[in-house]
Amino acid sequence: MAPPDPVPAGPRLAPVAGAGGGRGFATGLLASGSVILALAVLAAAFAPLLSQWGPTEIDPAGTLAPPGGDHLLGTDVNGMDVWSRVLHAARVDLGIAVAAVALAVLSGSALGLVAGYLGGWLDDLLMRLLDIFQAFPTFIMALVVAALLGGGTTNLVIVIALVNAPAYARLVRAEARSVRELPFVEASVTSGSGTLAVLWRHVLPNSLTPVRVIAPLNCGWAMLTLAGLSFLGLGVPVPTAEWGAMISLGASDVVAGRWWTSVPPGLFLLASVLGFSLLGEGLQERAATLGPAAAAAGSGGPRPLPPGPPDPPGPAGSAAGTGVGR
Repeated sequence: MAPPDPVPAGPRLAPVAGAGGGRGFATGLLASGSVILALAVLAAAFAPLLSQWGPTEIDPAGTLAPPGGDHLLGTDVNGMDVWSRVLHAARVDLGIAVAAVALAVLSGSALGLVAGYLGGWLDDLLMRLLDIFQAFPTFIMALVVAALLGGGTTNLVIVIALVNAPAYARLVRAEARSVRELPFVEASVTSGSGTLAVLWRHVLPNSLTPVRVIAPLNCGWAMLTLAGLSFLGLGVPVPTAEWGAMISLGASDVVAGRWWTSVPPGLFLLASVLGFSLLGEGLQERAATLGPAAAAAGSGGPRPLPPGPPDPPGPAGSAAGTGVGR
């Protein structure tokens, strides 16, 4: 009896047209966002060296002084140096935004991981609670929670993290529900690995791919939320330098022609949010360009096996040799 004909090797796929341009675009976005954020971090780190005035130091010579002289960007209605306060406010805004998003990622990912992997009544309960929480507009919920907890740096971190955690919980839950059905996860469970080991080694690394893309974008939104709360008087306590509070304090001065009290903090806030947005968009473009296989490999997931050797040619007259199917 003749041996069965070997299966012919499939054709090699050509590179996707435009993939190189997509990677270049993603690299440009990443570079632009990184440069903007690096400048903001440097300004925050070296704020005491870049200004001769303290953020709460009052110049007895006068208030609302125009830019120039000893005050690069003038003074506000309280006689405080605007340039110094803008630089020191970067510490507050960036610190609160990054800390809040980090807390939201940790708490939301933990909830989504447990709900998505275990499923059952626990999954239903957590998702219904998140539905109730997300039924209200995010900023309105932030206003309510901030009014209940009060101002202060710690409370603002908790407020912003609380209103952002449900989004991460849903993202990670959806990924965990897909990952738990993969063969390598089932093999790990069959081999006797405990639930925590499976979650930590296999499910969690393969469920964080969308989180890496959303987190930078979320940092920009967190800064806008902080600025909005401070603008409404629910932010950091006065006279702490914070961009939203500075914009609120100088809003009436702009109408009178004293633009320097609120325009500089607004521009710094805009630039920082733009930096986070460019960084997030760059990560999203790169993930779309590389594809899911590369994203899984970058997240610690199973990597595709390299192609094996080509099949030997079939005997003369066979399907493999002639290309004619039977």
